Amino acid sequence: MDILFALLCFAGISMVLGLMLAVASKIFAVKVDPRIPEITDVLPGANCGGCGFAGCSACAEAIVSGAAKTAACPVGGQSCADAIAAIMGTQTGTVTRMRAQVMCSGGHDNAKQKYLYEGPHDCAAAMRLGGGPKECPNGCIGFGSCALLCPNHAITVENGIAVVHADKCFGCGICVESCPKRIIKLIPFDAPVHVGCSSLDRGSITRTYCEAGCIGCMLCTKVCESGAITVKDSIASINYDLCTHCGKCAEKCPRSIIFVEEGKCTVAPPAPQAAEDAQNVTEAIREDAKQNADAPLQTKDTPADTVPQESSTANEEAVPENTENADLP
Repeated sequence: MDILFALLCFAGISMVLGLMLAVASKIFAVKVDPRIPEITDVLPGANCGGCGFAGCSACAEAIVSGAAKTAACPVGGQSCADAIAAIMGTQTGTVTRMRAQVMCSGGHDNAKQKYLYEGPHDCAAAMRLGGGPKECPNGCIGFGSCALLCPNHAITVENGIAVVHADKCFGCGICVESCPKRIIKLIPFDAPVHVGCSSLDRGSITRTYCEAGCIGCMLCTKVCESGAITVKDSIASINYDLCTHCGKCAEKCPRSIIFVEEGKCTVAPPAPQAAEDAQNVTEAIREDAKQNADAPLQTKDTPADTVPQESSTANEEAVPENTENADLP
């Protein structure tokens, strides 16, 4: 009898507690907009944070509350944005799929090193030591911090440079935020042309530490019929809204740092420059060297001690050594 009584008491207490929990769940229930789980199911579930929120659930909540657009997910693309817009009862515009691109060509074979780095292979850690081991203040450090953070393993390090494999990249932008040099950019997924350099120094200075850096000669701007490519701060950049993918800028580039993805453009790989083009490059470099002789070396966006302190005479002597297809008078 004692055992039976104890069991009955235990069952009674359990029943009372269960009823109390049921009532509490009704009283303190948090109302959830039914659209939030629907949008969460539509999202790809990558939880990459590329939208700027903690994950897909947080992104769905932001869309419903109006804090984010229906096309907030960079991974889902057009189909995902259309499905979310249908749930929200709104319309969405065209969504351009993006991919990451490392704007640097300074590998071990063409970029000079300042010192031998033996610290942790982390780009942010190396950046604190004089801007990294490469003399270029805006060159890829090449320790692969972006590759470690890429949720889709779309980045590898080859010859001292991070390389994005476009077929695996879904444009979340995590690598863009993780790069201490800020030289990884998001470009349209189907863009066949990009400028493989981020140097902001004058051409004569860039030539002293990298054999593949942009020298700001502006030959690419002269052949671009759509006005899509411009040169600012001695570095060429492409406006992909205007680019027609003709590839003429890649043909004219004397440094061969405007790249065309094979099969995605209408022109052949860059051809040797004509004598007239080489002469234009020579004149641009000579003029830049004259300006550099009257102005102290300065590095943009990075500490000044990351740029080798070469004299103007050394810069002028470096010009004929690297000038392509022409001889200086």
